This record gives sequence, structure tokens and C-alpha cells, in this order.
Amino acid sequence: MAKAIVSPLLERGEYNPRHVLGIVGSSSSIESALNDLPKEVKVVSSQNSLSREVWKAPLKILAVKPQQLTEIKEFGSSFQSSDQFPKPLLISVLAGVTLKSLERVFPGHTCVRAVPNTPSLVRKGLTGLSWSDDITLDQKKVVRKIFEPISEIYELEEQKLDSFLALTSSGPAYIALVVEAMADGAVAAGLPRQLSNQLAYKTLSGTASLLREKSLHPAELKDMVASPAGTTISALRHLELAGLRSALIEAVVLAAQKSRQLAEEASS
Repeated sequence: MAKAIVSPLLERGEYNPRHVLGIVGSSSSIESALNDLPKEVKVVSSQNSLSREVWKAPLKILAVKPQQLTEIKEFGSSFQSSDQFPKPLLISVLAGVTLKSLERVFPGHTCVRAVPNTPSLVRKGLTGLSWSDDITLDQKKVVRKIFEPISEIYELEEQKLDSFLALTSSGPAYIALVVEAMADGAVAAGLPRQLSNQLAYKTLSGTASLLREKSLHPAELKDMVASPAGTTISALRHLELAGLRSALIEAVVLAAQKSRQLAEEASS
């Protein structure tokens, strides 16, 4: 995700590659981290003494696993404040880690929580943002410019980020499961695997475009397709009996609850 965020900014010339320093957990991760990045970008392991240089930077993106947060120690630096950056800015994409927890671990920083989703990898993502109380308008502009190339941005109260995550960040996995199952059904009904996969992907993409561009409620589209005593209504009846709708509803609710649980564990 960190590479998905940084790469478009480098391509657009928003940041000089020579000014980008990446820190990874071990030296074995350096090669993959540098893949597809400009050669001027520097990536070192956390064991390298150069890694402390990152604390001098006015802007940092934190993209580790939530359980690794306690392994990171904020070091004092020669950071020079300015009107734009009275304190260095830290943007976290860690699921479930609250602003309060981030401020406790990084007391010298202004913190931002960002919740991007995986379609950001192809610049069709969604990102939820919540701000620390001390963030400046200029810093907000900086953060928005970072995520605008890869996603639509939604500024939300922090307590709504868990629900946002449960729908948008976990959602691609739900959709992938449904698409896979639909393609499997087409194979079972007689179509070749490659064609079944391709048709399932295109059906998903086309349906999403139709809903959005025509501003249709999902129920409207369902009723457009389901004719009396037809194939679609028979299939829908089976899906209702199987509990697909309630299963998806509960999946989103459970993902939101898990995000809140992770936040409680991180703050304890």
C-alpha cells in the first residue's frame, strides 16, 4: 500500500525521489520494496543506522502491521518547524489503530488516520481520512494531494472509520468471493474456466458502472433484470433462501467490530 501511495506522487513529480527514504523490517525486503520505484529512492532496513534519518522528515507514511506498532520508537531529530509543518506529519494506514494510540507512540507528530482500499493499487480506490485536532489547513492539503491520485477521499469522524473500513477495505474480498463463486457456477453450467472468469469480471465492472452512472438504487436494477417467472427471479429466490443478503450484512458488521477490537488491543 505504501508503494501504491508513493509511486503516483513520484511519477507526477510531486516529490523528488532523492528525498524519499523507505524503512523496511529486514534487509530481505529491500529488493521487493524498490521494485518499480525510481532508482534514486533509498530503502534501508530498520537495523540500518540510516533508518533514524527518517525522523528528520517533515512527512512520514506509516504502513506496518498493527501489531508491529510497539516495535517502532520515535527518535529525537533535527526537524525544523515551519508555517506549513509546525510539527512533522505522520500518516498512518494501520487498521484499527486510533489517533489517540498514534499520538501516544509518536508524541512529537501531528497524526492522521488514513483508510485506503486495495483498488488504490490501480488508482480507483476509496480513502477515509480522520485528523488530529492540531492539524493545520496546509497539512490537510498535503494529505489530500497524497491520496487524490489513487482514490476518492472521504473526510470522516474517527468513530466512523471502522464502518468505512468494513465496507471499503474488506469489501473487495467479499466481492472477490462472490465473483469467484459466480465464475465457478458458470463452469459448472458448461462454460470454459477462462471465459467464465472474464465474463464474471466484466459483469461486475459493468454493473457497478450502471448503478453509478444512472444513479440507480440496487433494488431498481434488480427489478429491471428480474422478469416474472424468469431465470433471474428463480436465482434470486435461491440466494434469499441461502441467506446471501444477511450473510453479507453480518460480514460488514463483524469486520467493523473486529476493527474496534484491534483498536482496543492497540491502546491497552
